[in-house]
Amino acid sequence: MVTIELSPRQKKILELAKEHVPITGETLAEHLSVTRAALRPDLAILTMSGLLDARPRVGYTYSGKSLNFFDMERLKRTKVREVYAVPAVISDEKSAYDAIVTMFLEDVGTLVVVDHNSHLAGVVTRSDLLKNSMGNLDLEKVPVGVVMTRLASVVYVTPEDTVLQAARKLLSHRISTMPVVKPPDAEGQLEVLGVISQRIITRLFVEIGEGR
Repeated sequence: MVTIELSPRQKKILELAKEHVPITGETLAEHLSVTRAALRPDLAILTMSGLLDARPRVGYTYSGKSLNFFDMERLKRTKVREVYAVPAVISDEKSAYDAIVTMFLEDVGTLVVVDHNSHLAGVVTRSDLLKNSMGNLDLEKVPVGVVMTRLASVVYVTPEDTVLQAARKLLSHRISTMPVVKPPDAEGQLEVLGVISQRIITRLFVEIGEGR
């Protein structure tokens, strides 16, 4: 077990959280003269490590835990390949309605969309489907490829990235799940291996915090 190494800004966030109970992300950003987006990686580390408690629409509070309880080195060395999960996949030729059914059956909020060669084509989320269902589209006739987030905008990681890098990507892009892919082949195609999510990373944080 090693002491978690906090950056000067992370230490200042903890000091502010002790002084102002609770404190919002907006207030923290004002005190530190940075944007809320710039704070997200710091808040992710502090909340996932248990040093800060976060409550939606309330703010952040200092948990009172010691800096010595968390094995930060394990988080830094754990690779995505060690923790990623089997993805819920759908073809880009299937309908948006098929995507809704698949989400329900798989109990997930994000589907990985693949082309006819099983390469990554995009992702489709509950919010993607909700936005399109509010229009006059017939979701049984609309292909997933029309409503999905396209490949150029998809955030992903490779198996050799660390879990810490993955956590930062999830937080900075405000997403809950992203694909794990092999490095691009000679034609730039991406083969999907799995997914990593906030739930998976949170479970790892709990295991580390409990010394498992």
